[in-house]
Amino acid sequence: MSIARRLVVEADGGSRGNPGPAGYGAVVIDAATGETLAEAAEYIGVATNNVAEYRGLIAGLTAAKALFPDAGDALRVHVRMDSKLVVEQMSGRWKIKHPDMKPLAARAAAILPPSSVTYEWIPRAQNKHADRLANEAMDAGRDGRQWEASASTAELDAPARTPLPDRGPPGDAVAGAAKARAALAAARGGTADAGTLFDAGASEEPEPTDVTAVAGTTAVPASEAASPQVGWAAAPDLGTPATFILLRHGETLLTPEKRFSGSGGTDPELSAVGRDQAARAALHFAALGTVQDIVCSPLRRCRETAAAVADRLGLDVRIEDGLRESDFGAWEGLTFGEVRERYGDDLTAWLADPETAPTGGGESFTEVADRVAAARDRLTARYAGRTVLVVTHVTPIKTLVRLALEAPAQSMFRMELSAASISTVAYYGDGNASVRLLNDTSHLR
Repeated sequence: MSIARRLVVEADGGSRGNPGPAGYGAVVIDAATGETLAEAAEYIGVATNNVAEYRGLIAGLTAAKALFPDAGDALRVHVRMDSKLVVEQMSGRWKIKHPDMKPLAARAAAILPPSSVTYEWIPRAQNKHADRLANEAMDAGRDGRQWEASASTAELDAPARTPLPDRGPPGDAVAGAAKARAALAAARGGTADAGTLFDAGASEEPEPTDVTAVAGTTAVPASEAASPQVGWAAAPDLGTPATFILLRHGETLLTPEKRFSGSGGTDPELSAVGRDQAARAALHFAALGTVQDIVCSPLRRCRETAAAVADRLGLDVRIEDGLRESDFGAWEGLTFGEVRERYGDDLTAWLADPETAPTGGGESFTEVADRVAAARDRLTARYAGRTVLVVTHVTPIKTLVRLALEAPAQSMFRMELSAASISTVAYYGDGNASVRLLNDTSHLR
């Protein structure tokens, strides 16, 4: 009888430009000891984030198989990635529509038997080792050289890893997972989910009825997934969350006409109405007295809105490029009706598929989600336990709410966000999020 080999693969990929100079990183870890067994990284030229992430997954699975080539079905690999897209597609819950992704997903699925691989999404902060490898590869490519394992310092940035005891037969996981996480958390003085290996993973999206599953993958069973805190059940003390108060900018002249106004257009200033809305928001937050920091999009309408609040509160404003509005390509400045008239087929495709970009080289919702999620992870790490006013746009706010709810991309078309409205999301140390407010305009009355 073959001895079971349990490995963890952490993988990541990045692109400086999306598409732009890209690279991936992957690390193979012994699930029983937490020891790093292998690292892989490569600069892959110009590519998108998603392509680089899939390449990282392929490299990680290939390295895992190479370590135990004769293990066969006894090899068990748990993949941990901060790319929701790759995890959901490889788990079979999301369709793979983009032509660049399909062959990469097929390559990944063919490396190991279907029963040997499970997938888990983790926050970016828990994927530092692979992220650092990807950045080392991109740095090497920038300098005209190849990444070298002997020169890598990526493991120095990796979070402390605590091995989990053998989970035994599948039925044991349900009964023992919570106790194991609690015991490990008490032993290291932290939360139960941070830094653990081969855990069952966070709760996943509900399975849609029209999913095209990827051959050769196995999703983590829902019964084994670690449940987020819901309802009124007793919750562990996770400390003070990072709370994002999401303020949409005030009106511009384009806002009441409902024209596409993204990061690829004219960068309009606030109108007189918009300036009044910003002033009312400033009075509201001054009375509230809870805002500790202010972060905003680099676009002018957000900077002007944030400045009104910052002047009232006596705070500085930090610019975060990841919070900019989506680039709507050739649709910038047009109404929805004008776009339908001129680019009807493109608009229909955009409404149906989050991976479809607007006409003329704009950003798809998938690309925006990757960018916004990266900004969210940077900000939650920087402002842990603090209340931050985040001044941004419709698409980034809807994306943050959608990701917090783990809702499908189509849910963005079912949210209303008025100019200068307030929404709130809290981010806890275990990776879970809580949506506390959406589209509140009471301060404008």
